[in-house]
Amino acid sequence: MGRSVIDIVQESLAAFAHTLEAWYAQSSRDLPWRHTGDPYAILVSETMLQQTRVETVIPYYLRFMERFPTPRHLADAEMDDVLKMWEGLGYYRRARNLKAAMEVVRDRHAGRIPDEPDELKALPGIGPYTLGAVLSIAFNQPHPAVDGNVLRVMSRYRGIEEPVDLPTVKRRIEQEVAEALRHGTPRVLTQAIMELGALVCVPNRPHCDVCPLAESCAARDRGLAHTLPNRLPKRARRRQTVVALWITRGDSFWAERRPDGGLLGGMWQLPAVELDEPSASLESHARSRLAELCLGHGQGEAVREFQPVHFERVCEASHGFTHLDWTVVVFAPVGYDQTEGQRLELHPSHEGAWVGFEEISNFVWPKVYQDVVRQLIARNAKQLTLF
Repeated sequence: MGRSVIDIVQESLAAFAHTLEAWYAQSSRDLPWRHTGDPYAILVSETMLQQTRVETVIPYYLRFMERFPTPRHLADAEMDDVLKMWEGLGYYRRARNLKAAMEVVRDRHAGRIPDEPDELKALPGIGPYTLGAVLSIAFNQPHPAVDGNVLRVMSRYRGIEEPVDLPTVKRRIEQEVAEALRHGTPRVLTQAIMELGALVCVPNRPHCDVCPLAESCAARDRGLAHTLPNRLPKRARRRQTVVALWITRGDSFWAERRPDGGLLGGMWQLPAVELDEPSASLESHARSRLAELCLGHGQGEAVREFQPVHFERVCEASHGFTHLDWTVVVFAPVGYDQTEGQRLELHPSHEGAWVGFEEISNFVWPKVYQDVVRQLIARNAKQLTLF
């Protein structure tokens, strides 16, 4: 009797696991989070590594673990301190969720990361990938962690030509990774698959000549290694124009804190208005925003009462988020932006602060506003170490 398809797939995945673990033992990179079995440290590293390059993460991880070495240290920390340590990594919701998760760990799990899947995935910010990464790497459980690297490796190895972002295809790959993990050592194999995707089975031009799986790779056999994986068409990115104000008083400028929820929550920025489709000139939006600051009314009412003022366009910067592109255009109200000029009296209902040029590093700024403030401070002929 011939072998069944299931038997053939299991044999293929068993060979995949054994070959890849042997390759990983010889070829893996020396990364700081690979020197620990601490579930907390592994969770921190996996959270930072989401959508961020390894080379970028390493110094942030080392500083973060020195500052917050245990779940309790992070849970007890002030959010501003956590965001400051995260500053520059981007995707700040990760930091907020990580702290919130450690508060639950402190309060409900005696300060220990839970090893039960249902308890772990109930923590804030723990999605399917992070769940699998922590369970497999920290607790050696055969739970799949499937990210872009793993989708690419598995679609090529198994010759999957359907788009990998289809839910049915992703579930199939998760099932096959779970089966491979049962044939190997989960904490090793999970990292080995990721490592192969990062170093060898890379996008566009995979290094098939040095791949340990080359002889059994279906995509290579069919001449598809350079084209797989296939993906669904990307949706159009949303674009916004952000009109911001540069209002100075001596060696300080006015800044506001964003609301805690939503994009860049709790971080500091220049007073601004975010526009999907500007309905008038950008200067008119700057005028409305300044009027709102001065008078504390809604923009329409405030503009009617506000005295005329001229604006100078002083700076521009761009930044891309996951599904959103920003163009930040900064205007300075002429006559208000010099110490000897007319002083701006801001309405007390607006939450914000005068930030001294020497105090900038005490606040947490999104990267795009770090770029903006650098340009503007330089324009004021100040040579300072800002961030």
